[in-house]
Amino acid sequence: MTPLLTEAFLSALLYGAVSAGVPLLLAGLGEQVSEKAGVLNIGLEGMMLCGAYAGFVAAWSSGSFALGFVAGAAAGLLVAAVMVLLCVRLALDQIVVGIALTLGAQGLTALLHHFQFARSYPRLPAATTWPLPWLSDLPVLGPALFDRHPVVYGAFLAVGLLILLQRRTRLDLQLRAAGERPEALDIAGVDVRLVRSLAVAVTGALAGLGGAFLANLGAGLFVPFLTNGAGFVAIVLAMLARGRPLWVLLGAMLFGASLALTTAIQVAGINIPTDIVQMLPFAAVMLVLVLLGRRASLPAALGRPYVRGSG
Repeated sequence: MTPLLTEAFLSALLYGAVSAGVPLLLAGLGEQVSEKAGVLNIGLEGMMLCGAYAGFVAAWSSGSFALGFVAGAAAGLLVAAVMVLLCVRLALDQIVVGIALTLGAQGLTALLHHFQFARSYPRLPAATTWPLPWLSDLPVLGPALFDRHPVVYGAFLAVGLLILLQRRTRLDLQLRAAGERPEALDIAGVDVRLVRSLAVAVTGALAGLGGAFLANLGAGLFVPFLTNGAGFVAIVLAMLARGRPLWVLLGAMLFGASLALTTAIQVAGINIPTDIVQMLPFAAVMLVLVLLGRRASLPAALGRPYVRGSG
C-alpha cells in the first residue's frame, strides 16, 4: 500500500469501528450495571430496537437529532419499566421475560413501521458533528475520534464515569451487594428491589440511546430488525468484561472494527470475498468466547429473583 492508501484504510477502519462500536458500548455498559445488580437483561435487544424506532421517528418528524436521542432513551426506559414490573417486582423468570420482550419489540416495531411508512424507507440527513479544536486535525485519529456527534463523546465519558463509580462508592457497593448477596443488603436496610429497578432503568435508557444512535447516525434510517443481534452481542461483551467498563469499551471497538472491515477493505481496493469479510465479526465473538468464556465472572445472584424473606 502507498502511504496515502494506508492512511485512508486506517482512517476508514477506525471511523467505522467507532460508529459500529458506540451502540454496543452504550448497551454493554447498561447491561453491565444490570448484571452487577443481579438482573440478567435478555431483553436488551428489544430495548435497543424500540429505541432505534422511536429515535428515528422523533428525529425524522421533528428534524432534531437531539429530540431523537431523547425519544430513543425514553423508549428503552419504557421497555425497561415492563421488565422491572415483571422480573423485579413480580419475581418472574428473567430469561423468559427478556426473550418475550425482544420478540414483542421486533413485532411491534415492524408493525408500526409498516403502518407509518409502508414500503418506503425515508432517510435522515447527515448529523452535525462537534469537532474538537486541534485534535480533529490529527491525521487518521482526528476525523475518527475527535470530529463526531456529542453522543460519541458522551459514550466514552460514560466509561470514565462508571470507572469512577467503581472506586468503592456507596452506590457501587449497593449494586454489588444486590447481585452477590441481596439478603445481606436487605438486612442492612436497603431496598433490594429499588436498587435493581434503578439498575434496569439505567440499562434501558442506555440501550435505547444505543439503538437511536444505530438508526440515526449509523444507518440514517430505520428498517425492521435493524439491530440484527447487537443487543445479544452487548450481553456477551458485558459478561466477558467481568465488571470492567474499560473492557466493554475494548470489546465494542474490536467488534466494531470487524464490522467496519468491509468498508475499509473496499476503500483500500483489496479484493476479498464479501461473505468472508461479513463473517469476521461473528467469528471474532466466537473466538473471544472460546478464549475468555470460562474466565467470565458473574454475580452469584444473577438471574435469581429476590423475594424478601426467601433468603
